[in-house]
Amino acid sequence: MQENRVLLTGGAGFIGSNLADKLIEMGKEVVCIDNFSSGRMEYIDHLMSNPKFSLVRADLLTEDVSEVLKGCGCVFHLAANPDVRLGAEDTKVHLDQNVTVTHNVLEAMRSQDVGGIIFTSTSTVYGEASTIPTPEEYGPLEPISLYGSSKLACEALISAYCHTFGMNAVSFRFANVVGPRSTHGVTYDFVKKLKKDPRTLQILGKEPGTQKSYCHIEDCVSGMITGWESLEGAYDVFNIGSDDYIFVKQIADIVSEEMGLEGVEYGWTGGVDDGRGWKGDVRTMLLSNDKLKGKGWAPRFDSEGTIRDAVRYIISESG
Repeated sequence: MQENRVLLTGGAGFIGSNLADKLIEMGKEVVCIDNFSSGRMEYIDHLMSNPKFSLVRADLLTEDVSEVLKGCGCVFHLAANPDVRLGAEDTKVHLDQNVTVTHNVLEAMRSQDVGGIIFTSTSTVYGEASTIPTPEEYGPLEPISLYGSSKLACEALISAYCHTFGMNAVSFRFANVVGPRSTHGVTYDFVKKLKKDPRTLQILGKEPGTQKSYCHIEDCVSGMITGWESLEGAYDVFNIGSDDYIFVKQIADIVSEEMGLEGVEYGWTGGVDDGRGWKGDVRTMLLSNDKLKGKGWAPRFDSEGTIRDAVRYIISESG
């Protein structure tokens, strides 16, 4: 983290804007690129008057951003399509917005001799892992969603650029990240549904639902900083998640409780493939954090605490 000027792609998004806050707090000069397809101006409004922050509105799929990279020491590459389910309907969206965009960023870096990239990957690269908690060295990696496959392709591309062109990189495989500024996912959906109808809640899948780890955005950001600061060699991978996992039904119970609702009737859709919420939905996900813990990081929140904090934020924001 010796680089004073950094490029942050997707910096107006949920994770990106929280990371921008942290980088500014650390004294970094942050150049944010976003096309606002999922990012929100309101998440970075408070940074616009800060002389260490600048915004470039650009589409990384169609625009060359090489000039923007001048003077940057590294790139935090978060720009991507965050909708895991979309791949089953549009098979090209993740190829374009994840893989091709990542290639464009790497080429821009190569043209400007920018040597470091921090990439946000996903736990879905593991697919239905047979080892729980799942360590970084688990294999073979067999993603079951097009989103997961696109992120794995990005990891491979970044690794190849590092070894071919002398770059350095770290990829972070996230559990489900939630918290302030999150605008999608099961927690957000449940609050939204129960605000419309506080008596019934439709839930995708079969009771009790999938069982997954939920990571607080604060733990996610601190884990990224720790992993990047401790990078050794050309390329490395770290998991980031909570140390436990919970069922979807438990999330529904937490949301109902935090909203002060009693007797909510849950209606399960039955899901697909014997209970998955949707095609490509992983049934069980819990990551091993041992590798990053060995660098001095540890999650402050468990899955329940993460969900409760996220629900309170969503309720406060929606009134």
